[in-house]
Amino acid sequence: MKQAMTYEEKYKMMVETPVNKLIPRLAVPTIISMLITSIYNMADTFFVSQLSTSASGAVGVNFSLMAMIQAIGFTLGMGSGNYMSRMLGAKEQDKAQRACSTAVYTAFVFGFLLAVFGIWNINALVRALGATETIAPYARDYGQYILIAAPYMTVSFVFNNHLRSQGNAALSMLGITAGGVLNVILDPVLIFGFELGISGAAIATIFSQFVSFLILLTLVVRSRNVLKPHPKFFTMKGWVYKEILSAGMPTLGRQGLASVASVLLNVASSGFGDAAVAAMSIVTRIMMFINSALIGFGQGFQPVCGFNFGAKRYGRVLEAYYFCRRVAFVFLLIMAVVMFAVSTPIMRLFRREDAEVVRIGALALKLQCVLLPVQSFTIIGNMLTQSIGYSFRATLTAIGKQGLFFIPAILILPGACGILGLQLAQPVADLLTFVLTQVIVVMVVKELKGMEREAETSR
Repeated sequence: MKQAMTYEEKYKMMVETPVNKLIPRLAVPTIISMLITSIYNMADTFFVSQLSTSASGAVGVNFSLMAMIQAIGFTLGMGSGNYMSRMLGAKEQDKAQRACSTAVYTAFVFGFLLAVFGIWNINALVRALGATETIAPYARDYGQYILIAAPYMTVSFVFNNHLRSQGNAALSMLGITAGGVLNVILDPVLIFGFELGISGAAIATIFSQFVSFLILLTLVVRSRNVLKPHPKFFTMKGWVYKEILSAGMPTLGRQGLASVASVLLNVASSGFGDAAVAAMSIVTRIMMFINSALIGFGQGFQPVCGFNFGAKRYGRVLEAYYFCRRVAFVFLLIMAVVMFAVSTPIMRLFRREDAEVVRIGALALKLQCVLLPVQSFTIIGNMLTQSIGYSFRATLTAIGKQGLFFIPAILILPGACGILGLQLAQPVADLLTFVLTQVIVVMVVKELKGMEREAETSR
C-alpha cells in the first residue's frame, strides 16, 4: 500500500511539478465532486418536477435556504483553507492548525443556530424566501428537513475545503461522491416508492449528506498528512477569525448574496405565476451544473496558487492562472454551443407536461448561454485574487454576479420589460461582472509580475 506523502514531499510537489500536470491532477477529483453534487441537486429538481409545477417551484424556493447553509460552510471552509494553504507554503503549520480547528467548530455552532431559528419560524421563512400560496406547503415540507441537517452539512463543507486546500482533493471526492450517488438512488425510492412526495426528496438529501459527513470525518481523522480539528487548537482570538474571514469574505459575499439573489428571483418570478418560478429554478440548476465543472477545475488551481504565493513563487502563480483561464474558456465555449442548441429538449425533460415552463425556461437558458464563455475570466480571476489573500478585490469580483449587478437587474428589468426582463437579469449581471473582474485582475497580474521581478533579484 502506497504511503501518504509527508508535508515536505507535498510541499515539493506543489512548488515544483509543472502546473499543466499538477492542476489537472488536483482538479479531476474536485471536478468529479462538484459534478456529483450538481447531479444530486438536479436529481431532486428532476424527480420533484414530476409531481407538479408547484412542487418544482418549492425546490427553487429552498435553493435559497441551501445557499445560506453553503454560505456558512464555504465561507469558513474556503477562508480557512486558503489561509492554511498559504501557511503550509510558508511552513507555518501551527497557524494553519489553529485556523483548521476554529473553522470546524465555528461552522457547527452557526449551523445549529440556523437550524433552530429556521425550524421555529418555518412558515414565515418559506414565504420570505419567495414561496407563493400554492408553493408554500411543498416548500415547508422540504425545508424543515433540510434545516435539521444544517449543523453537519456546514461542517462537511468545511472538511471538503480543508482536504482540497491541502492537496487531498481525491479524499474529499470519496465522501461527496458516496453521498451524491446515495441521494440519486434514494430520491425515486422515497418520493414514489414510499409515496413521501417532496418530503422524500428532502429526507434523501439529508441522509445522503449525513453519510457524506461521516466519510469525510473518517478521512480527516485517519489521514496522516491532513490537519485535524482538535478542541485544544480552537481559539476565539481575533487574528484567527480575521484571517479566516479575510480569505473567506469573497465566498461569503458570493454565497450570501446568492441566497439573497435567489429569494429576489423567486419573488420576481412569482409575479408571473408558478410556471415562471419553476422554469427559473430549473434553469438555475442547469447552469449550476455547467459551472460546477469549471469551479471544480478552478479549485484544483487554488491550492497550487496558495502554496506558491506563500512560497514566493509568483511567476508560478501567474503560469497557473493563464493555464486555467485558457482551459476554462474552451470548455465553456463548447458547453455554450451545445446547451444553446438543446435548450428546449432539456427543459422538456423536467416539465414536459407544462408548455409554459418549457417556453420560459428555454429562452432564459439560451440567453445565459450567450455569455457563458466569459465566465471563465470571471471565475478563474476571482479564484486567483481569493487564493493569494487579496480579500477586498476578491470580494468585489465574487459579489458582482449574484449581488452587485444581479440584484439591481432583477429588481428593475422585470418591471421594465416583463418576463423578458426576468430572463435577461442574469446575462446582464454576467456581462457587467466580466468587465469589473477584468479591470481588477489586470491590476493584480501587474502586481504579481512586479513581485516576481523583486523575488528574482533577491535570489
